[in-house]
Parts: sequence; structure tokens; C-alpha cells
Amino acid sequence: MGLRRRQAAMAAAGMAAVAAAAVAAAADPSPGASASGGERVFVTHTGAVVRTTGEVLDPVYAGQAVEFDPLEYLRSFEYGRTTELADGTLLREYTIVADDHRVMEVAPGVFYNVWTFNGTVPGPTIRATEGDLVRIHFFNNGSKPHTMHFHGIHEARFDGVFETVGPGGRFTYEWRAEPVGVHPYHCHIMPLEEHIAHGLYGVYIVDPAGGRPPADEMVMVLNGLDTDFDGENNFYAANTVPFYYQHHPIRIGVGEPVRVYVVNMVEFDPINNFHLHGNLYHYYPTGTDTVPSFYTDMVTLSQTERGIMEFTYDYPGRYLFHAHKVEFSEKGWTGLFLVGGEEGAGEGYGGGAAAGPAGAAGQAGAGGPLPQRPEASPRLRQSRSWRRTCSGRPPTRSTSARPCPSCRSRRSALSTARYAPPCATPARSPCRWPWPTSTTGSTRRRSSRTGASRG
Repeated sequence: MGLRRRQAAMAAAGMAAVAAAAVAAAADPSPGASASGGERVFVTHTGAVVRTTGEVLDPVYAGQAVEFDPLEYLRSFEYGRTTELADGTLLREYTIVADDHRVMEVAPGVFYNVWTFNGTVPGPTIRATEGDLVRIHFFNNGSKPHTMHFHGIHEARFDGVFETVGPGGRFTYEWRAEPVGVHPYHCHIMPLEEHIAHGLYGVYIVDPAGGRPPADEMVMVLNGLDTDFDGENNFYAANTVPFYYQHHPIRIGVGEPVRVYVVNMVEFDPINNFHLHGNLYHYYPTGTDTVPSFYTDMVTLSQTERGIMEFTYDYPGRYLFHAHKVEFSEKGWTGLFLVGGEEGAGEGYGGGAAAGPAGAAGQAGAGGPLPQRPEASPRLRQSRSWRRTCSGRPPTRSTSARPCPSCRSRRSALSTARYAPPCATPARSPCRWPWPTSTTGSTRRRSSRTGASRG
């Protein structure tokens, strides 16, 4: 299945490259490129190149490109045009324009027809304070009907479901900003999956009246891209461009509070998730409470599910964040936090010797010597579990069923256990083999005495 998906992705990339070339040819045709009867070149939604002198009814890729910088979007918030009303209410007005003609290079050489709010995918991050009056002036500049549906509390007439806005039309939405939290907005025209998959969505944040504690704030919209229109995503990302934050790490400070508003908008897949390396975060589901619900390093989200993450890094270096659905991370949904700038980015993480009494032994994970086990107490040395190991090393899981050639007699009582493959340890020398894994009750009791885990 993996091979088929890779082939599909390659085919989509080739198709998109042809589409881009055709669009370029249509935009600036060379002499002789078109027939004398006013022939024009179009590219359909399926990637077919069409040459015709007549009218093209199928929606087409236009030569209008999308300029989108995920780093700029990350910390960009739209507070609207503000006016204080007679009763003291703060009115915030926003103008949102929908379009479905644009083309975006979502990966090197891969061009995709994106449908946009204000020219980007995701659309602008709209931000207000609880109790504000929010007014959205919506214009549809596309060739299809569109609407805006905001998650939150509002009147039915502003729900964006039955108030269809046709091409060239406009509509005004208005409501009081509530409840506090982070909410998505998206087009709600059927087929809904088509409008969402093409990019008509964004984030709407409602701050508490007293605000939240200061932090480095950023927005991450988790999304997918079905570039070959087969109902399965070929790419995944945080903020649309696959692998962008891996190649352009997000810089944050050591000891600096970070707040991430995360919204999952992936279509065609039932779940997505967010895993943070080297740290845990306080998580506020939907952000509707000022007290975190739990402290974790991984959260799983269904479509439009969202929340707020707060964390602080105490050590400099590079830290991954990514989907723990491995297919998603390998297809683009992965990034890096660069904590503390360039200097010291690798210290303690493979870039230099770890500090402390372990010294070079702390680099065992990078091929260095194994860490030394602390000296055992006399009571532990009298236990059978200690005597049955040659070096007192803690038990670890093993896979094969061959006994150790160096200490067979000492482990005769555990002859039914499984051992790791043979090592090069000479006879009568301290055995470095892992402790056996067994399902017998006696072995489990022994391991509990040594306090070891069978992970």
C-alpha cells in the first residue's frame, strides 16, 4: 500500500508539473503555441490539459498563484477594525473574501488548486475578546457558492449553512464573541469534504475578558492535501506546507512560556494527533477553561477538534513535534522547535558530552559505552535474582530462545525463558546478556524484587 501511495504521489507531482507548464503557456503563449482560431489552454480539476476555442465549463486552474509563508502565518492574528459603540461594546469588523481559482505550490513541483479565504490556506486567524461584537463582511469571488460557518454561539441566521452565497454575492455575519476558546471556521456548502479539503477554513480565537498570561503565541492548523483527487491525502502538514517547520525551525526562548492554538482540519482521515518531544504540555481542550485538563506530550484529535497547549523548555536544543500517526509525519506533518537559538543546539543531545558524573557514559545511545550500574547493597547480593545474573544488569526484553553460552549453569532454573542472540562474551567473563523475558510467575516475581521493568 505504501508503494502504491508513493506512486500516486509521484504521478500527482508529474501531473501538477504538467499543469503548471500548461498554465504558464496559457498565461504567456509563445508564437505558434495556439491555433489561429483563438485556441486557449486550460487545466481541469483532474489535471487534464484542454485546448479549445470554445467556452470551458469545467472549473480550471488559473494562473493566479498563492504566496503563503507558514512562519508569518504562525504568529499572525487579525483583530479587525475596532469601533466603540454607544453602550460601550467594542465592535470588531473583518472583511473575508472567498476564492476558488488559485494555485499553490504545496511541495516542490507540486501545484494544487486551493480554495482560499483572503488568499491563503488556512484563512486569517480572527481574534476577539469575550463580549465583543463581531461583524464579518463576507464576499464570494469564486465560481462556486460558498459560506462561512463559525463554531461557537450565535443566532441561527448567522450559522452559514442555509445562507448560501453565490458567485459574486456577499453576506454579513454578526454575533457576540463567545465562548472563550479556540474555534474553527469553514465553508459549509455541500459537498462539504470538497470545500474543506481544498482549503476553505481558518481559526477563530476568543480571549477571556482579563486575557491570558503572557506567552509566545502561535497557531497551528493540521491539514492534509489530496493532490490526485482519489479521496486519500498525499501530504500532511501543520499550516499547509509539508515539512516546512522541519526545514525552517520555529525559534523559541529557553524558559519562555509558549502557547499553541492547535486545530485539526484534516479531511478523509478520522483522527490526527500532536506529539511534542523532550517536554510535556498543559492541555486545554477547546480552550474554554482557564484550568488545564491534563498534562501530556501527545493528544489525539478528530476533525475540527482543537485545544490550547502551554509549555516551557528549560534546556536548549532542537526538539521535534509531529503526528504520532507515523504515516502523517512521514508525509509532511513534522517540525522542529529550536530552543535558545543556534548556539548549544546539540549540547546534551548528541552534539557533545553530557554533563555530570556519568561523563562519556551518558552517550551510550550514540554508540558509546554502556552506563554503569550502581553498586548493589549486601542484601541485594544475597538474593537469588542477583546471583543468577553475572553482572547484575537490569532485565530487558529479548527475542530468541537460545541460552547464554557463558552462564548456562547459572540460568538452568530459567531454561524455558527466551534469551537474546549469542554475544561475543568469553566464558567466565562478566556476562553482558540481557535478563530473560518469561511468562512464568516465578520470573515475574524475581523481576519485581529487582524493581526492573519489562517495557
